[in-house]
Amino acid sequence: MLSYVLIIDKRKELSVKYKKSIDDEQTSAVIARTLKDAVALVQESEPDLIIISDSIDEDLSSFCEKMRTLTYNTRPTIIALSKSADTSDRIKVLASGADDFLSEPVNIEEFKMRIKAHLRRDIESNLNNVTLLPNKKYVYKAIRRLLHSENKLAILLAGIENLDNYKSVYSDIAGDKLLQTFAAITKSALDANDFLGQLDDKNFVIITNPYSAEKMAAFLTFAFDTVTPKFYSEQDARRGYTLLDGDRKAGMRANFVSVLIGGILDNYESISGVDGLLEKLFAIKKIARIPSGSNYAIDRIKLTGENSVIIPEINRSVYISEPDEALALLLRTTLELQGYEICETLDNKPGIVILDSEDDMSGLKVCKDLKANLNFVNTKIIVTSTVHDKSAILNAGADLYLPKPYEISDLIRWIEFFFK
Repeated sequence: MLSYVLIIDKRKELSVKYKKSIDDEQTSAVIARTLKDAVALVQESEPDLIIISDSIDEDLSSFCEKMRTLTYNTRPTIIALSKSADTSDRIKVLASGADDFLSEPVNIEEFKMRIKAHLRRDIESNLNNVTLLPNKKYVYKAIRRLLHSENKLAILLAGIENLDNYKSVYSDIAGDKLLQTFAAITKSALDANDFLGQLDDKNFVIITNPYSAEKMAAFLTFAFDTVTPKFYSEQDARRGYTLLDGDRKAGMRANFVSVLIGGILDNYESISGVDGLLEKLFAIKKIARIPSGSNYAIDRIKLTGENSVIIPEINRSVYISEPDEALALLLRTTLELQGYEICETLDNKPGIVILDSEDDMSGLKVCKDLKANLNFVNTKIIVTSTVHDKSAILNAGADLYLPKPYEISDLIRWIEFFFK
């Protein structure tokens, strides 16, 4: 991540000298001549470190106190510069909130190393424990800078799907190894000025130039799907899915982990704030979802137009295919009382299908056809059966195998689970 330093100094020559000593591939410094400009930059971009000189028209202690009252995701390190070498002045400024005090004139090499040390400590204290990537606080800071940047930049939100199911079967340690692998794959695709951070347990944010963003998304989805089978047992890798364990989830089919990526190239005019940008990215990422495997979707202003991405409403409709008329009526009545809409035909594209396999297992053909139909990509299929052939049912594409006889309350809990 490119560290951002704000220098507040009225003196032209010295401030430029300090800036030149700091600027490099890892750090960018900006000079503010007035306190008004400085506060505006602090609120817009949240610098990682502030260097404040006593050349300003305000007492250093007062300024440090004001900086501490502002709201930050991560409070910047404050370094005071003063011509005074008096111990009482040092103590007063440090007690007011400064993290370091340097008396001028300073050795420029020592000055540079002190700045680098403070920046290094600040970054190391805000890393994710598993991937060692910048955490949520730094991600928010990076996005805020993106929204105020004059440069055209693209942002990608990459999320690991089915990670919780993977961890429940293979352990949290295996899940951490998988996240570390994805982080390593992503780092290999980054340029020096790109940013990679971890928003939460399974979502990553990448900021890069708009010309390489789509190629990067294509590479990440391909590379992740290539290595994914190596994280599963030979049996799971051969059949292409995992069986979940435990009383509640026994018989449930879980797809392999995959990565979904939503991206915006350089159109941020209609977006208000960090949360608004993340909300749009999550919506675009949902569009990328396919029945299995990794995929990406990119919002381009020329193709999609303004405000084209919306968050779809949850489809809470259920279709029931049950040859036992009494059981079918009971299911219908119970689900309607629970507030679910019952579809009369599959033409309405229900959110959940409850499908009986029939004694001759002919219902499995219907299950396969639905899974192969892109119109039902978001539909969950619960197959009930008196023929207890779990492998055949799950291989047909069922999301859940529920052996008969079953408790209606168990079925309702599964329906609530899938809708969530």
